[in-house]
Amino acid sequence: MGDTNVNLAELIGSRICHDLISPIGAITNGLELLEMVGGTQGPEMELITGSVGSAGARIRFFRVAFGGASDQPQGRSEVTDLLRDVERAGRVRVHWNVTEAMPRNQIKLAFLAIMCCESAMPMGGEVKIDSVGDKWTVTGTADRMNVDPDLWKGLPTGTFANKVTPAQVQFALLPQTAAAQGRRVSAETGATRVVLRF
Repeated sequence: MGDTNVNLAELIGSRICHDLISPIGAITNGLELLEMVGGTQGPEMELITGSVGSAGARIRFFRVAFGGASDQPQGRSEVTDLLRDVERAGRVRVHWNVTEAMPRNQIKLAFLAIMCCESAMPMGGEVKIDSVGDKWTVTGTADRMNVDPDLWKGLPTGTFANKVTPAQVQFALLPQTAAAQGRRVSAETGATRVVLRF
């Protein structure tokens, strides 16, 4: 096959997200119908509703991060609405400081970078995304960071001392996806801050 590893990963990501989002949407619609007809109320229903909402938001996020992306623009409000939905179930707050519509393939890189930052913030924190021209900076800050030095050191080259696990796949995909767009990733780490640029 002529496809690169990145292309195959994007195809797989798109397929999985596409196949999962429909049943999640159907469950959401079913819950809304139950509420309309006075179905069961209480903490159980709240737990189900919250869990389904969280799952739907994460799948939409993963579709951007792992799926195929073109250079078609995506508006700020669409991105911030998605990030707000993802935040509801997480400990990390994301500040999308990009005011204009940006190409989807660049937003994909930013989402992968957000996931890298999240992995270093087990107790929560904040991620700030800035873009000047076509240069992006993603900064994660937290009172306590848990930085895997091998992963962060390997980000610029995409070469890692140890085998990348499924929970760390964003570290392998970010440099490959950036290279496919003619970009290079740089990474800095500190006691309370990590910075990714591409």
